[in-house]
Amino acid sequence: MSRPFTWALAVGLLVALLLLACLFSLSVGPSGVSLFRAARLWREGAGGTYLSIILDIRLPRVLLGFAVGGGLSLAGVVLQGVFRNPLVEPYTLGVSGGAALGVSASSILGLSRLSGAYAVPLSGFAGALCAIFFLHALSSKKGVLSVQGLLLVGVMVNFICSSIVLLIMSVSRLEDLHGILFWIIGSLGETDWFLVKLALAATVAGLVLSYFFCFDLNALSLGEEEALHLGINVERMKKMLFILTSLLTGLCVSLAGIIGFVGLVVPHFLRLIVGPDHRILLISSFLSGAIFLILSDMVARTVALPIELPVGVVTGIVGGVLFIYALMKKTRAGGV
Repeated sequence: MSRPFTWALAVGLLVALLLLACLFSLSVGPSGVSLFRAARLWREGAGGTYLSIILDIRLPRVLLGFAVGGGLSLAGVVLQGVFRNPLVEPYTLGVSGGAALGVSASSILGLSRLSGAYAVPLSGFAGALCAIFFLHALSSKKGVLSVQGLLLVGVMVNFICSSIVLLIMSVSRLEDLHGILFWIIGSLGETDWFLVKLALAATVAGLVLSYFFCFDLNALSLGEEEALHLGINVERMKKMLFILTSLLTGLCVSLAGIIGFVGLVVPHFLRLIVGPDHRILLISSFLSGAIFLILSDMVARTVALPIELPVGVVTGIVGGVLFIYALMKKTRAGGV
């Protein structure tokens, strides 16, 4: 069986699973309204309320889950390729910490009164941008972006931002504290169609742009010197991919909060399944991340009725267990 046929089969299977996950998520919820029942009642001239639940509440969550899950997984697989380390994830660089600090500062300063419903995503994205510029300034020297320096600075930035967020939370009012905490552990409850469409457009554009670097990422897996010998401008590639992944991560975090393990577990598993070639790894990670987050959100909405769990709790538990299992299996296979 040829490689292009195998890849096409894998992508087709993932698209089918994605459609099934979307239909399943649209049909399940605390109200007990199924997609097919709402459609049947609507054809009969009734069920307007049920249809509104599907289209105005569940559909934005599914589309946002597609965008955020795909965007985080894409950022994860690109960063793992740049760092040549399967344990790197989008939150490693400190962008999420900057976004969390922006949201926390916005909450305690009362900026929501000025920008209304867009206060949280705007402040989160502004915080992420500040972290991106800070990271680039500290890690870039004479036009060279140090990968190891970027990783170390990113970890420290995340630590410092997390400490400041805890300080803000300790002096916040109870209602502000609840909002900050719920945002930090992640939610797909954003129903503003403009923001949902923005997330969809940005993540799909990120996927398209990443394919301009798929051959460069494959060459970089051999090492920076080997990539240079193959005629690749390694420094330009690293800077452009750093900007791309940081902006994707900042957008996803500002809209959905800090949803852990999606950008770490999904690319790691897909690399074991489809191989290290980024021509298939990019699209398969994007689709698998979307499937994982959509299903995780469905579980978060239904597993503890009538309480809705934050989706970050579900992805953290499921992703952590799966990742430990994969590491143990790999260790045993290696005879360690």
